[in-house]
Amino acid sequence: MIWQTKEQLVSLLSKLVEHPSITGSEQEISMAEYIKLQLQQLPYFQEHPDLLQLHPIPDGRLFLTALVKKRDMADTVVLMSHFDVVEVEDYGGWKNLAFRPEELTAVFTENKQLLPPAIQKDIESGDWLFGRGTMDMKAGIALQMSMLERAIQGEIKGNLLLLTVPDEEANSAGMIGAVPKLVELAEKHNLTYKACLNSEPMFSKFPGDQNFYIYTGSIGKVLPGFFCYGKETHVGEPFSGLNANLMVSEVSKILELNTEFCEEVEGEITPPPTNLMQKDLKVEYSVQIPHSAVTLFNVLSMKRPLNEITELLFEQMKLSAKNIEDHYKNQIQKYQQLESFQEPNVNVNVFTYEQLYKLAIQKLGEEEIVRRQNYITANRAQMGDRDFSTKLVQDLASLCKEYAPMIVLFYSPPFYPAVQSSDEDIIITTKTKLIDYARSQYNIELKPLHYFSGLSDLSYIGVKASKDQLGSLLNNMPLYEKGYHFPIDDLAELQVPVINVGPFGRDPHQWTERLHVPISFEVFPDLISYTIKQLVNH
Repeated sequence: MIWQTKEQLVSLLSKLVEHPSITGSEQEISMAEYIKLQLQQLPYFQEHPDLLQLHPIPDGRLFLTALVKKRDMADTVVLMSHFDVVEVEDYGGWKNLAFRPEELTAVFTENKQLLPPAIQKDIESGDWLFGRGTMDMKAGIALQMSMLERAIQGEIKGNLLLLTVPDEEANSAGMIGAVPKLVELAEKHNLTYKACLNSEPMFSKFPGDQNFYIYTGSIGKVLPGFFCYGKETHVGEPFSGLNANLMVSEVSKILELNTEFCEEVEGEITPPPTNLMQKDLKVEYSVQIPHSAVTLFNVLSMKRPLNEITELLFEQMKLSAKNIEDHYKNQIQKYQQLESFQEPNVNVNVFTYEQLYKLAIQKLGEEEIVRRQNYITANRAQMGDRDFSTKLVQDLASLCKEYAPMIVLFYSPPFYPAVQSSDEDIIITTKTKLIDYARSQYNIELKPLHYFSGLSDLSYIGVKASKDQLGSLLNNMPLYEKGYHFPIDDLAELQVPVINVGPFGRDPHQWTERLHVPISFEVFPDLISYTIKQLVNH
């Protein structure tokens, strides 16, 4: 056995981390190939090469499946993970060591006086391994690879299907692409998926959090955008137009950290919205005011229906529009004390993307609108999902200029449905037994949470929403079926209970990202193995 001891797992993790699989990079593709190469060391996959496969997604990236199949047995636990990581600019002068965990840890130890006090304390313990991906989530991959080895040796009954994907940190294109393959593999090998076990690391709920968590679901996320279309004018005549930067700033002021969007489920509370992108769309400098701008917000949810989220966002848009009008009128009144002129009328309209699309069709006909959007799509080049969504909205708005100034609500990828299996018998039993086992064997208190707050690909397992329930999202998503596919029918076939049991670390997506080695590689191999056995035997 090659991946069972703490030292063996540290060695495997270091090898995985040394492949800089930043989302969207060439190394992200080679990472899948490297994991396959590692698994090919196991005699089982040398004897059954057809059970270890790489699969392409539409953009050419790869995900991997590895099936350990017991003869005449259908019950299967899916082990889910992702192998992409975020970029490393935040490491500054240590950037060249971000993917060399043992060297980085040694350098941090030598220079601990340069690090924050809390980090110094961890360094002095000698228990932590630093580096990008050590926590999120290559330690989880290493643990799941060790579980395959245990299953091959007969320590775990039932079938295990390892699924590891790219792009979780951006759009979850890897998991979305993997959904049909999971359905296909179940049919091909006569598999019954009893549960899906993710091994994302546990996330702190607050600074200094010392708790250990397991999760029976994953939080949902939408990415609403607000396209603001003002009225162009020369800076010498500012009251003849309306600056889109004013409009988008007002939207941001109202939405940023707005607790009306916070949702509570049995003591768990979603964080409020926060801005992820904001910019005007002027290409070059000139003395014409910016008359188009966009802002995008992260909005998290648990049980709140999508149509309610859309309605709440729309209400905030209307409030933004009124505030913009009031600000404009107040400034005019002040300026009129200096210069007498006729007060212009400013009325800010608010639309959803669906409403704007219908207005454009009424004006030019559906055939022309479809032609325009197809042309824009065909010439997309390398434009990212967020910018391309905005471009499609901007084109429609330019066709309906008579309605300007306007604010248009739309949705951009990615979309993460909220899922949770807290009421499933198999999860209730497994969770209860695991908590008791961790307490009795390791004196560790595991706290169960309904939702993993860090966002995960579990969102695409066990989705119970129908196309009608997703209507307010998909009907207002310009990219839906124009570069972004959401596999509703396949998802309906994957009604699989979910649970997340993963290693312990700190500071994901920060330059101080680190893994607690003793707990992660001495305790959690047994806890994850125990979890799998409970799921299989239920």
